[in-house]
Amino acid sequence: MTAKILKRAGALALASALILSLTTGCSKRTDTGDAGQGSSSSASKGAAGGDFKYGKIDIPALDGSLCGAPIYIAKEKGFFAEEGIDANLTAADFETRKIGLNNGNIPFVNGDFQFFSSAEQGINMKVIAGMHLGCIKLIVRNDSDIKSPADVKGKNIGVDEVGGTTYQVASVWLEEGGVSAKQEDKEVSFLPYSDGNLELEALYEGEIDVAAVWDPLGDIAVNSGKAKILIDIAKDEPFAGKYCCFYYASEKVLNENPDEVKALLSAVQKAQKWINENPEEALDIIVVGNYSQVEDKEIAKTLIQDYDYKATKEEAEAAGYHVADDVKYFAQKLHDIGYLEGDPEEFANKLYQEVKVEG
Repeated sequence: MTAKILKRAGALALASALILSLTTGCSKRTDTGDAGQGSSSSASKGAAGGDFKYGKIDIPALDGSLCGAPIYIAKEKGFFAEEGIDANLTAADFETRKIGLNNGNIPFVNGDFQFFSSAEQGINMKVIAGMHLGCIKLIVRNDSDIKSPADVKGKNIGVDEVGGTTYQVASVWLEEGGVSAKQEDKEVSFLPYSDGNLELEALYEGEIDVAAVWDPLGDIAVNSGKAKILIDIAKDEPFAGKYCCFYYASEKVLNENPDEVKALLSAVQKAQKWINENPEEALDIIVVGNYSQVEDKEIAKTLIQDYDYKATKEEAEAAGYHVADDVKYFAQKLHDIGYLEGDPEEFANKLYQEVKVEG
C-alpha cells in the first residue's frame, strides 16, 4: 500500500462509516463479537417452550455478510428451533472455523471454495449442499477500456488478500483468458487492501486498474457513477450458474450424529425458501437484528435475489445448478492455478457428501 493511500485513511474512515454495508463476504472472516445478536423473536419463544432434541449448537455466522441471510433467518423465524436446535450464532475467524469443523466443536458452517485447500491439507470437513451463487465482482473505472483478461496484462489488480477468495476469483478469470496469474510470471500484479473502501479509492485514483471486491462494494461503486462491472461471478463466465458458496459439515459430526447435520441443513433450507418468498421482510429482520449493515435496501434486495438461494437440491437441479459438478469445477480451477495439488476429481469426490433432507 502506498504512502498516498495511507494518508487518505483518516478521511476514508468517515466515508466508510457512511456506506457501511455488508462489507465482508462468505470467506472474508473477521471477529465481529457484538455484531448481529438478533431480535430473538420466534427462536426465543421456542427455546422457552421446552427442550431441544439437539441442545445448544454454536454456529459461527456473525461476520456481517448479507449472503449469510439463511442462517440469520433460520434463527429469527424459528426454523432451527423447529428442528430441535437451540442455535447460538457466534463470530469466528477462518482458522477457528477450520479447527472447529475438524474436531467437531463446530458442526456446520457456510463458506466458499477457500475452504478447499484446507480440506486437502487434512481438515475433516464435507461439502453437504450448495448455498448460493456469487458474491464477488471485478470492477474497473468508468473510463477504463479493460474488457478481457488480455487487457489486464501489465496492470494492477486489487484484492483483499493475496491467496484469499477475491484473489482466487481474479486468478481463475485470468487463467481462463490465457493470462498467467502466477506472480513469478509477472503478467499481472496483485495489490492487497484489507479495507475494501481503500481498495475502491485506489481504483478511482488509478493506483490499481481492476478491483476484486466483495458485495456490496461493487454495486456501491457503480451506483456512485465512478465504476463499471467487469465481471459479476453470479452471472458471468466462467462462474455463471455455479455455486461459489456451500454448506460445510464436520465429518466427525456427520459420522457420529448425521441426524443433527440433517436438522441444521433442513433449517437453513426452510429459511432459503422463506427468503425467496419474502425478500423485503427478510431484509427488515436482518437490519433490525443487526446482522448486517444495510444502507441501501434496493441494492441489498437485488443482491439477495441474485444469490438465487434454492430451498432443495431438486429445486436447484431444476434450475440447472449441480453442487457436485460445481465442487469438481472449482477443484479443477484451483488445481490449475496451484491451490490444490492432488487429482481434482478424486479430491472433489471425497469432499462432497450429499445430505438428504426429508420433507
